[in-house]
Amino acid sequence: MSTESLIRVERIVGRPIPLPGNDIDTDRIIPARFMTAITFDGLGELSFRDARFDAEGGELAHPMNDPRYRAKGRRVAIVNKNFGCGSSREHAPQALHRWGIHALIGESFADIFFGNCVAMGIPCVTATTADIARLMQLVEQDPAHDLTIDLLARTASYLDQTLPIALSDGAAHQLLTGTWDATRLLLEAMPKIREVAARVT
Repeated sequence: MSTESLIRVERIVGRPIPLPGNDIDTDRIIPARFMTAITFDGLGELSFRDARFDAEGGELAHPMNDPRYRAKGRRVAIVNKNFGCGSSREHAPQALHRWGIHALIGESFADIFFGNCVAMGIPCVTATTADIARLMQLVEQDPAHDLTIDLLARTASYLDQTLPIALSDGAAHQLLTGTWDATRLLLEAMPKIREVAARVT
């Protein structure tokens, strides 16, 4: 298994989307009734389904429905405290990722949600309450620019503003070295491993 194929996550650049509110739980991110699918395909458009649509399917006021935040390509979510709390479900980061979110910056994250994100190569970095409030304000005023998360420099940048971010040493090591992605490489190597094992037994 060659480490040359590991995907290192050092810098994420994408259009920002604010998802304000404290204690946004995984059932709000992806309601439990959508967790019956065998694969994660199609979960993206089900993200925040009950917060985005009424019972008849009509759109509600929500950032994911706001045309200002629906630019194609990578997105970076800006969140508040304890994002991803509640039940442990990999479907939550999977749904966000399939909607286009490749990194999150917030005040704090629930531990299991954070771990599930790192296992997918999605950085969840933190900043102070004041800096998150300021960043959300900047984005709401002028959302048509990229937000950069730099894990090497431990900074987030938007327009002319650069703010410090924090990330645990363990998560930073996994993302920066690409070891978060070791499971994929192991699965890809399994046919070769079985072939070698068959020859020596």
